[in-house]
Amino acid sequence: MTKIAVLTSGGDAPGMNACLRAVVRYAISKDIDVYGVRRGYQGLIDGSIELLNSRSVSSKIQRGGTFLKTARSQEFTTKDGMEKAYETLSAYGITDLVVIGGDGTFRGGKEFSELCGINIIGIPGTIDNDLAYTDYTLGFDTAVNTVLWAINSLRDTMGSHGRVSLLEVMGRHCGDIALYAGICGGAEHILIPEIEYDLDEIAADLRKSQKRGKTSNMIVFAEGAGDRDAVCKELSEKAGVKITTTTLGHIQRGGSPTMFDRLWATKMAVHAVELLLEGAKNRVVGIKNNKIFDEDIAVALSKKRKIDKKLYEMAKILGR
Repeated sequence: MTKIAVLTSGGDAPGMNACLRAVVRYAISKDIDVYGVRRGYQGLIDGSIELLNSRSVSSKIQRGGTFLKTARSQEFTTKDGMEKAYETLSAYGITDLVVIGGDGTFRGGKEFSELCGINIIGIPGTIDNDLAYTDYTLGFDTAVNTVLWAINSLRDTMGSHGRVSLLEVMGRHCGDIALYAGICGGAEHILIPEIEYDLDEIAADLRKSQKRGKTSNMIVFAEGAGDRDAVCKELSEKAGVKITTTTLGHIQRGGSPTMFDRLWATKMAVHAVELLLEGAKNRVVGIKNNKIFDEDIAVALSKKRKIDKKLYEMAKILGR
């Protein structure tokens, strides 16, 4: 093996650039040429591929997003699209592809490998932390810290006015951003899609809080936990309080990656290249018990993610 390609796909995540930097520089140190694919799998279809060198990834480690750009490609889900992508790689004599992304990226890579024989090594890059096989994904820590910044800022103004604040964060199917940020930000209530909540109970807690003289409360609400406006209306009526809402939106995706995301991005990238040097086929890299490991991509994708209920119950106790 003298050539590999690398791409980022799906939603961007802080740490992707740090990961790309390490893949490129470590592979070059092993006399491997690295080709970068722009705009994910769509770039493979369009032939948007270029040889990268050490300078290509200079001053990238501190940047959020991905300098190779990213996209979601419907065309790549078709046989014709995958065959076009295969033709692009074949023209450069490339049979090994490192993909950085989430569940959709990995599933696309798995199908691509099965159809065309391209060897896929996956690195988890998604702020949602929704891949079951790994404890953490790249970008999650940075996103949580962004939410913490918002919680701290909202605390100041909500405390000044004696109001209840509901902060909506990303997490359509996975509530980890809300759960981790809520715990670390001292939120009184955390609402996530995986666990049913009782608005009557929350309203009662808000009333008790007022009676104790605590006029401001923080509710962290994952976007998949229900209809935010309906929840606010019902809580406001039942608790007799005004609730101010804030939606962070895509600000959670950006920003300079934290130390955690930079370090683990680098470690996972090096491990991915070492797997290729060993001749490993169709593996994904992850973090388990603070150690880098790898697993067959089909096995990893077959696992069902579970919310940490113990952590959630701890949050409920500490938030009262």
